[in-house]
Amino acid sequence: MPTPPDALRLRAVFATVFVVAACGLAYELVAGALASYLLGDSVAQFSTAIGLYLCALGIGAWLSKFVETRVVERFVQVEAAVALLGGTLAAVLFLAFPSGRWFRPVLYGEILGVGTLVGLEIPLLLRILKDDMEFKDLVSRVLTFDYVGSLAVALAFPHVLVPHLGLVRTALALGLLNAFVGLWSTYVFEHRLERPGPLRARCVLVVLLLTAGMAWGDRATLYAETSFFGEEILHARTSPFQRIVVAGTERSFSLYLNGALQFHSGDERRYHEALVHPAMAVSPDPRRVLVLGGGDGLAVREVLRHPSVERVTLVDIDRAVTDLARDVEAIARLNARALSDPRVEVVNDDAMAWLDARRGPYDVAVVDFPDPSSFAVGKLYTVRFYERLLAALAPDGAVVVQATSPFHARRSFWCVARTLEATGLTVRPYRAFVPSFRGDWGFLLASRRAFAVPDRVPAGLSTLDVPSMQALFVLGPDLGPLDVEVNRLDNQVLVRYYDEEWRAFGG
Repeated sequence: MPTPPDALRLRAVFATVFVVAACGLAYELVAGALASYLLGDSVAQFSTAIGLYLCALGIGAWLSKFVETRVVERFVQVEAAVALLGGTLAAVLFLAFPSGRWFRPVLYGEILGVGTLVGLEIPLLLRILKDDMEFKDLVSRVLTFDYVGSLAVALAFPHVLVPHLGLVRTALALGLLNAFVGLWSTYVFEHRLERPGPLRARCVLVVLLLTAGMAWGDRATLYAETSFFGEEILHARTSPFQRIVVAGTERSFSLYLNGALQFHSGDERRYHEALVHPAMAVSPDPRRVLVLGGGDGLAVREVLRHPSVERVTLVDIDRAVTDLARDVEAIARLNARALSDPRVEVVNDDAMAWLDARRGPYDVAVVDFPDPSSFAVGKLYTVRFYERLLAALAPDGAVVVQATSPFHARRSFWCVARTLEATGLTVRPYRAFVPSFRGDWGFLLASRRAFAVPDRVPAGLSTLDVPSMQALFVLGPDLGPLDVEVNRLDNQVLVRYYDEEWRAFGG
């Protein structure tokens, strides 16, 4: 029978397993999140990152068989290496992104490197402990702590780590944990080490480097984002849902979510006036208005131009965006402090879940979601979603949906139109020229009843009068209808259309 280790050392070993498992999964999440933020298409990026990482874990596990002697020493060395490589993962990727063509090789190289090192950890620990416990107990306990550690970090990553530390400091903090595990192990297994001193010095050096990185982490992110956007970063924050960046100057600035432009202050009125006022003109007496998305408050600003409006409900999932629109002076000034208006109610919730309560009826619904670049957003462009929206709409109410570019993403535009029609709505497509969006941008105006092209606008608009608004509904042959599928929750064909079309244009 193997001799059991003392209870304190055993607890220390299983704490080690918990930490290395948590850190190992967290590095994978950091890589996937960063790839999604910077490259878009979160499904493809997370799938690639996870697949490559799991492959690397297998490579590491296979390589562990070649470690025949001094296993404890090798384990400590692996911990120091994974601490350094994994801890600097986010900073390196942010710094590599402005270089363009080098980003993907660096990303995949980092994933392979970190994954291979993490793949070495558990096999080496099993071999270290094999003489101290029964094999069945050893495997069951190690794997139990391994899986529990993975669950703990999976829950903490989106709700605690990223919102409070950001991606760069999250990775550095995880690296520090791995370095401390290496240092800790030189004491837990000291009786099996010939020369623990140099190993401890190596771990302490890594701790010092990563601690310095924690102090400089924000500067690395700021430098990378300044290089990427080509402008001064006025505000940056990572919420549980996305990376939020405001870049430019106090007088001329842009809002980016996960690297995608949401508006430029110089021409956003061309977009928001075209988005809101046709739908408000179709509704005979718009008193209650629902705005879905549009957390920047700019669509709400346009809604409030109409004196008949008594109540506006804004539903945006990300409190960080609505707080930004209310509290950051440049944006609050741009949206005319719309979110502080007593007629406006701000709800931070998932729009589809919120609509399940079938609140309403609303006279106008303004749907201003980001483009359908992922399944998470694509669900908000499905028949299922529009059916729920329709249930909250007054019988003679109007709906308007931003529907990406009819020029750059023509199939996507008409897919959204056909999806709206599949719910029984009458749909009129139109477009507006928005320079910062690289040309024509598409919208879809819909109602249960047939309706004419709108013929009234409020006074004082910057970009629209009655003739120019009616001209928006004239689409040339190159923007005309295409034979496309309806976007349903179980096929999400729109996400595929969108990805293919914008990739063809280098978007």
